[in-house]
Amino acid sequence: MTKISFRNIVLIWLAWVVIVIGFQGLATARFQPQWPDRSQTWTETYTEPDVYQVGRPYLVEPFMNNQVAWDSEYYIGIAIGGYDDPKMPHLTPFGTTTFDYHVLVQGSEYYGESTSLAYAFFPMYPWMIALFSIPLSVFGLNPVATATLAGVVVSALGALGAMLALYDMSEDSLGDSGAMRALFYLIIFPTGFFLVQIYTEGLFVGLAFGCLAMLRRRGRFLIPAAILGAAATLTRAVGVALIIPMAITWFGTGDWLDIDMEWKQIYYFIKSPNRKVLVSFGKMILAFAPLITFLIWKFSWLGINFDFVEARYFGRGFLDFGTAFYLWSDALKNIFSAIPARSAYFLTELIGLIIGTVTCIACLKHKPELAWFSLAVLIISWGSGPAQGIQRYILAAPAVFYMLGYWGKNQVFDRAWTIFSTLLMGLLAMLYAFNMWVA
Repeated sequence: MTKISFRNIVLIWLAWVVIVIGFQGLATARFQPQWPDRSQTWTETYTEPDVYQVGRPYLVEPFMNNQVAWDSEYYIGIAIGGYDDPKMPHLTPFGTTTFDYHVLVQGSEYYGESTSLAYAFFPMYPWMIALFSIPLSVFGLNPVATATLAGVVVSALGALGAMLALYDMSEDSLGDSGAMRALFYLIIFPTGFFLVQIYTEGLFVGLAFGCLAMLRRRGRFLIPAAILGAAATLTRAVGVALIIPMAITWFGTGDWLDIDMEWKQIYYFIKSPNRKVLVSFGKMILAFAPLITFLIWKFSWLGINFDFVEARYFGRGFLDFGTAFYLWSDALKNIFSAIPARSAYFLTELIGLIIGTVTCIACLKHKPELAWFSLAVLIISWGSGPAQGIQRYILAAPAVFYMLGYWGKNQVFDRAWTIFSTLLMGLLAMLYAFNMWVA
């Protein structure tokens, strides 16, 4: 990457951050939407006037509130008060709670036996918010405002890292102009605005794409790749899919041949370790860092509570294809619903699924290492259950943007995709700022 390319990427990123945040502020100042949000059955009841955000103190802080909605409260809450912060909703045998007068309540009753819904969210992003909040406290903002600013900064820096990594992974085959198209398509993707909101997408793509970029150096950068891969896994569950390109890279180096021993040889190795074999073992551990990290988290208190909350409240699971197929079939029927908002929402989800599927498959003959990871992201996300969020989840699939950059060599495709993507992103970014469900 040349200095000019690096400078241009940074300037494009900076302009994008300012424009997206400014647009959301302008949109909310200009008009108000009609409530409730009828995009889904549950949003219709959840967003009735005087219902959404009641008893949710982490969602009502005015500072940068356009970047805060829905799951944002959990990231901010964990960063400030930890997973068991009573100000966040909790799951009890009688339902979920809200916060009022410093106690968890439901109606007028107090519930002490509960599990915080925050356990459904991975720790890395809140940790980074807490870390960045330390220097940002110099501005004298209250804790929630400081955490909000820190979250936006973390997300934005993650997006910049993803742009640089995507350029690095694309420049060798697409050239400078093609690589710039790919990263530009990332930040103008219909759900690309999530990369600068209080959501994990910005940090995750920065870590995951950075890991993939390091792997291109083969074994020379396995340590930083392992660190980035482990951190990505602690940001989003789908980060464990990085084990695919990391294991492929490790096998490709041939280091595994050094530890391909019979039982008798292993006995003598234990008695008298061989330095070369020890190094190979070390590289193997690094290559499996995402899986090792995931398993440690899975059997920790965080992982146990994660499974409980995900199953009991959010209705998600791991590769639950039967449920996913049923729910997605029902979602397709909703495209023909008599409720326009619901039809439009599920149409955008279907478009996201089609884009993800087509680009990932097409990428197999161009960049197989990107394609297999991206397919794993798509399959894990689709198979998690409810038919919602796929258009946001595929931001983590680099094959999508590589192939869009490849097809963008055609000027008609480039102009058409740019118009479609930016218009839809503007609509979704505005809806999000109004606290309506997007993805």
